[in-house]
Amino acid sequence: MNPSVWRKSSRSSTTGGDCVEVASLSTMIGVRDSKNPGAGHLTLSPERFAQLITAVKRGELHL
Repeated sequence: MNPSVWRKSSRSSTTGGDCVEVASLSTMIGVRDSKNPGAGHLTLSPERFAQLITAVKRGELHL
């Protein structure tokens, strides 16, 4: 099995603050904090990931 390739969000800050990475994990999407990748990750279905992205773009979450 190939290791997952994690990609840093284009919206992540350059100062080491709000850093998020995503990866395709077979049929799921992984989301993790790039400052602490060893802490684990969230695993979301593609549908839930799309809902999360939509909510973030709409400003519906208090991040």
